[in-house]
Amino acid sequence: MLRRTKIVATLGPATDDPKILDNMLAAGIDVARLNFSHGHSKDHIERAEAIRNRARASGRQVGVLVDLQGPKIRIDNFKAGSVQLTKGDEFILDSKLDADAGDEQRVGISYKELPKDVKRGDTLLLADGQISLWVNDVVDGEIICRVMFGGELSNKKGINRQGGGLSAGAITEKDKQDIIVAAEIEADYLAISFVRTKEDVEYARELFQAAGGKGGIVAKIERAEALETDTLADIIEVSDVVMIARGDLGVEVGDAELPAIQKKIIKMARSQNTIAITATQMMQSMVDNPIPTRAEVFDVANAVLDGTDAVMLSEETAVGQYPDKAIKSMARICLEAEKQREARISAHRINTTFGSVDESIAMAAMYTGNHLGVKAIASLTESGSTVLWMSRISSGIPIYAMTRHVQTRRRVTLFRGVYPVSFDVSSENPVSANQEVIDELLRRGTVRTGDLVIITRGDLTGVAGGTNVLKIVKVGEQVSF
Repeated sequence: MLRRTKIVATLGPATDDPKILDNMLAAGIDVARLNFSHGHSKDHIERAEAIRNRARASGRQVGVLVDLQGPKIRIDNFKAGSVQLTKGDEFILDSKLDADAGDEQRVGISYKELPKDVKRGDTLLLADGQISLWVNDVVDGEIICRVMFGGELSNKKGINRQGGGLSAGAITEKDKQDIIVAAEIEADYLAISFVRTKEDVEYARELFQAAGGKGGIVAKIERAEALETDTLADIIEVSDVVMIARGDLGVEVGDAELPAIQKKIIKMARSQNTIAITATQMMQSMVDNPIPTRAEVFDVANAVLDGTDAVMLSEETAVGQYPDKAIKSMARICLEAEKQREARISAHRINTTFGSVDESIAMAAMYTGNHLGVKAIASLTESGSTVLWMSRISSGIPIYAMTRHVQTRRRVTLFRGVYPVSFDVSSENPVSANQEVIDELLRRGTVRTGDLVIITRGDLTGVAGGTNVLKIVKVGEQVSF
C-alpha cells in the first residue's frame, strides 16, 4: 500500500552526511525543508543540491521548500547568556538598550516598534510561552512588565502578544534577500512566515517571480489575526499551500484552541483546492529518542484523518539524533491512519458545479475510480492542476502525475495521494499514447493484467489546462481511442 500523506522533513546539521540523506530517502521523505531562520545561504544552497543529487541517484523525486524567517520578534542578548526570572519581579523590554547588554532587570528587543504595539494589561509570552510577562506600563520605548510565570530566559527568545495584534510586516529586508536565494535554488515552494493578510502572500509572490522563482507560495498560519474567517479564506484563496504552524499560533491563541483550528484550516483548504501542511512538534520527543510518544502517534494520525496533505518534521530531522527513524515512524503512522474509512471517503464538491472542463474530468475520474474498483489513475499533465483537483478527493487509488516537466514533478510531491512519473508521450496517436501509459505502469509494477486503469489527458499534447479526455482501460486488452 502506497502512503498518500506526504512527509516534509527539515534539513540541517544532522542531515549533512550523504548516508543520512540516503537513509531519509529510503525512509520516505517527499519534500525537503530549508529553514532560513538558521544557517547561511551557502549552507542552504549546498543542502538543496545534495538532496536533489541523492534523490536522483536513488530514482526518487523530492521537492524543496524554502521557509523564510519572517518578522520573528525576539529579545536581544544577555551579558551572561541567560537570566533567571522570578514571579513578581519587574522586568523591562527596552527598545533602546544595546543588543548585548541584557541583565536581570532588562533586555533589548529586535523589533524597535514593539512599544507602540502594546499597552498596560497586555500579556507577552516569551520562549514559546514558557515565560509570561504582564505589561504594567509603556514609557519612552520601555515596556515595563511584571513576571507572571518565570524561569530561565536566554538569548534571542521569541516574543508573542497573547491574542496577536503585533504590527510587524510579514516580509523583512532579510526575507527579500533570502527570496533571491530561493529563486537561485529553484525552490519548488516558498513559505512566508507570520502572514496577516492575502496582501502579504501576493507581495511575496511578486518578489519571488521578479527574482525568477517559479515555485508555489506557502502561507504559514501562525498569527491570531489571520484566523478571522474572511481573512483566512482570502489567504487560502491566493496561496498554493497553507501551513498550520502550531508553535507561534498556539502561543498567541492558546494551546487548547489548536485542535479545532487545525481541523478548520484543513477543511477550508481542501474546499478551496489548496494544499495543507500540519507542522510543529509532531514528533518532538524523537529529537533525542528513537521512538515517538503515544501522544505524538495520535497527533500525526489525527492530522491524517483531518485530511492534511502533508505532515512536517522540524528539529526532529534538522538537529535530532534519529532523522531517518523519525521519517520512518511518521510514515508508518500515516499508513495505518490511511487504512481507516474516514481517510478514504469524500463528499468534496459533490453538490457544486465545476469551473472548467479539466476540473470536471478530474472530479469524474475520482468519482468513477472510487465506484468501479479502479487500481490506478494516470494523468498526463503539464502544470499539475488536474492531479491537484484529484488529490482533494479522499481515496485509496494512487494517482500518477505523468509529465515531462521536472518542475511539475517536484510540485506534486506535496499533493496527497499523487506520485510523480517522468514521462513524455512519443506518439501523437491517441491509441498509441494510451498504450504507452499502460506500458509505463506495467514496467513500474503498479498494475497487472486485468486491472482497470483510468487515463486522463488532453486532445492537444503540451497544452496546460487542456485535459478533456477520460479513458477507462483494462490492462491486457487492446487499447482503443
